[in-house]
Amino acid sequence: MINNYFSEDSKVFYDRVLPEEGYLVGYGALIASYKLKVPLPDRLALVIQKHKKYETEEWSVFSIRYKPEDTFFGQLTFAFKYEGIELGVLKALFQRVAEKEIVSIIQNEPTSQYSRRIWFLYEWLLDTELDVPDLTQGNFVDLIDPHLQYPGPIEISRRHRIRNNLPGVKNFCPLIRRTAKLEDFIAKNLNGKVKDSIGRTHADILTRAAAFLLLKDSKASYAIEGERPPQNRAQRWARSIGQAGQKPLSQEEFLRLQQIVIDNPRFVKLGWRTEGGFVGEHDRFSGLPIPDHISAKWQDVEELIAGLIFTNIKLEHSEYDAVLAAAAIAFGFVFIHPFVDGNGRIHRYLIHHSLIRKNFAPKGFIFPVSAVILERLDEYRQVLEAFSLPRLEFIQWQPTTNHNVEVLNETIDLYRYFDATKQAEFLYRCVEQTVEKTIPEEVDYLEKYDRMKSFLEDYYEMPDRLIALLVRFLEQGKGSLSERAKTKEFSKLTSDEVLAIENRYQEIFNLQ
Repeated sequence: MINNYFSEDSKVFYDRVLPEEGYLVGYGALIASYKLKVPLPDRLALVIQKHKKYETEEWSVFSIRYKPEDTFFGQLTFAFKYEGIELGVLKALFQRVAEKEIVSIIQNEPTSQYSRRIWFLYEWLLDTELDVPDLTQGNFVDLIDPHLQYPGPIEISRRHRIRNNLPGVKNFCPLIRRTAKLEDFIAKNLNGKVKDSIGRTHADILTRAAAFLLLKDSKASYAIEGERPPQNRAQRWARSIGQAGQKPLSQEEFLRLQQIVIDNPRFVKLGWRTEGGFVGEHDRFSGLPIPDHISAKWQDVEELIAGLIFTNIKLEHSEYDAVLAAAAIAFGFVFIHPFVDGNGRIHRYLIHHSLIRKNFAPKGFIFPVSAVILERLDEYRQVLEAFSLPRLEFIQWQPTTNHNVEVLNETIDLYRYFDATKQAEFLYRCVEQTVEKTIPEEVDYLEKYDRMKSFLEDYYEMPDRLIALLVRFLEQGKGSLSERAKTKEFSKLTSDEVLAIENRYQEIFNLQ
């Protein structure tokens, strides 16, 4: 291995500042030693001379007693024990390590849980079989440590005596770290809260709330893309969102969704991309691409989407948390960016799809997640960039004559294997806001609106159209009618009637 000690004068590793001097261990040491060209894991490990242990946003810091043997097996054992599984790093690592070194580790410690994990992952990631006989003794062990990462359903590998609990398949397998934030969110039982709330809400109010929130979500999804579609187009997409979860995901279903999103295909080629793709700007003078995100190579799209579909099936029919599944599938899709246009709206549709298929959201009731994302737009962009920006330096590309990008190297693993923890935490924040604020506020508003409507019908026999207009004016005036409204639309009301209506509105909507 290398001299992996970082002194006070050299506390920077790949642009990441160490919290204090110490020994780089685990995945960080392996990346440095083998000069792996991979994005760094979200959190690296450091061993320090002091007897303390703590975590920062980018580092897990251990005391000196945790320092592993500075060998391939020693560092990888530390990584499995304390950092979890990093599939992208492991595949790049295995492609650099001689096969005989892996065989030697297995033969020297055939029943060790760590050598068996190395053995299984080497064969699984490289799609090969080592010249090693099947293991016939020893207990079965979990591939993923459930204390470190969220496991998927178990598939038994008798050859390695491993319980493969990866939450995905070889062609698409995002992983999510078990964090205090995610544990807190899961413990809140948000799906139980929303079902209880809906169960206590009158059916008529619930139907109206669902219809309003559905249209609100559709408009917000366009607004996130910087678009303001006509009402009929927003309503059309709202109807599609309302059908989320009814059909299983398939390549044909993705293509159908794109046709719905792209209202006018004159200038957009429908179907899977047959050229490069990127998200970003063009230089205003030269027209050259300035990418913030580079999409998966078009040649890899169908393979990646097939992997995503199989992973979705796997998670859908398991106990895997619904919001975590939605984050892995929806963000994985938008990172692949399989279409020329429409990716963002389908990405957010997939959140609805996953939540409904996993019975997190009641059928027929759409969480207005896009509306909440729109309120958290800067945070949303940061979460997207957390994936995209670290990968740009590992993608070799050149501009094309039509000001697009052409990817020159193999990049498929960047989109197959990634840590979706930040995306999952963000999505859970959005879901929490939806459950605890957005839905209750809309239900509360409709209940108050109905009380105001009953008052206006009983005392003034006002038709629905005028009631809606009057309430809108009162909302705009914070409980008071404007002089314009009093002299035009509602000139038939006396001053005493206007005062009575204002007082009643303020009482119902808690403005007094």
